[in-house]
Amino acid sequence: MASEYLKWKYRDVKPETRRTLTPEERRRNWWHYHKWHVVLGAVLLLAALDIGRAALGIGTVRADYQLAYVGSASLPEDTVAAVEDALATLGEDLNGDGRVRVQLNQYVIGVDEGGDASYAAANRVRLMADLEVGESAFFLLETPETFQKDYEVLCRADGSAAAADEAGYYVAWRDCPVLAALPLGGYETIHLGARVSGDSQALLGALSLARRSPDEAYAAPYAAFWNTLTEGAGT
Repeated sequence: MASEYLKWKYRDVKPETRRTLTPEERRRNWWHYHKWHVVLGAVLLLAALDIGRAALGIGTVRADYQLAYVGSASLPEDTVAAVEDALATLGEDLNGDGRVRVQLNQYVIGVDEGGDASYAAANRVRLMADLEVGESAFFLLETPETFQKDYEVLCRADGSAAAADEAGYYVAWRDCPVLAALPLGGYETIHLGARVSGDSQALLGALSLARRSPDEAYAAPYAAFWNTLTEGAGT
């Protein structure tokens, strides 16, 4: 009975004839179902290319000297740029690219007021990677004794390794006539939601300069750069 009823109910229904899609319709249909796969693949490809470019130094100017700032709060961008430009005038073109470039890497490993512990932890990992590959040969340190006790990478004035509990392997920025005379200007930044300004030399005066033993290929030019920066210190 039900079968006869269904036959009567759908008596005018005809099977749908499968239509062949045009090439344009097939492309639209494919894109509708696969567009996010394409987008994701493109993003991953661009990321891989960017990592490869950075690793090979393609399209970037490689620094002749790298310094690592290690402290509890970031240096203002104005101060960082001024230091990089000023120190570049005191160095030489070591990589033969026609210009002298100094790069200041910042590692904020302390947690000051309003600081982020996870950010500090991430910077410790970055610092360890820097020390492992010998990226930075010079250091601007907030607490040089603590840094040397933790990492034991700094060296004496003659380039030999310094002991963890040794003194005299670093010099205060303000005690270096060459550094203290650099025209670094002022800075303006935002700290804890408030706009803060000041003098870059006054900010750096509380830091100390130190270095590590470089690869043999750069031992002489790095020693010369160190001697230039610290000339007259303590006199």
